[in-house]
Amino acid sequence: MEVILLDKLGKLGGLGDKVTVKAGYGRNYLVPYGLAVPATQDNVNMFEARRAELEREAEDRKASAEARAEQLSEIELSLVAKAGEEGKLFGSIGPRDLAEALVQSGIDVAKSEVRMPEGPLRQTGEYDIALQLHADVTASIRVVVVAE
Repeated sequence: MEVILLDKLGKLGGLGDKVTVKAGYGRNYLVPYGLAVPATQDNVNMFEARRAELEREAEDRKASAEARAEQLSEIELSLVAKAGEEGKLFGSIGPRDLAEALVQSGIDVAKSEVRMPEGPLRQTGEYDIALQLHADVTASIRVVVVAE
């Protein structure tokens, strides 16, 4: 399936790129979420007519992500969790827990923006957690997990 991207998507391409993707990925994810349109002649003409508007919207989204990254660079989040004597947590702290804690501290972060490639936190201590706010914007926050 050939689609025209309406936003920059990681390793797939940038705004306006015509790419070939698997039919299910395009039909079930890219098109419904407004990230792409099928590459028909009508859609190509529509995209060319709206290119400046779409580029301006993409720049606005990137600017707002950079502003959020500035806010997040100053944050040190402290989480209290039940732990054993050796610092091992009873349970774990995952992306959802971190996103909820950030929202409670007044910063709007979605669970999907929290990146934890090593998996959830299972020990007390200090951690640097990456947040992917935009395809081009990442931020890092310091998380301190202390025993209850």
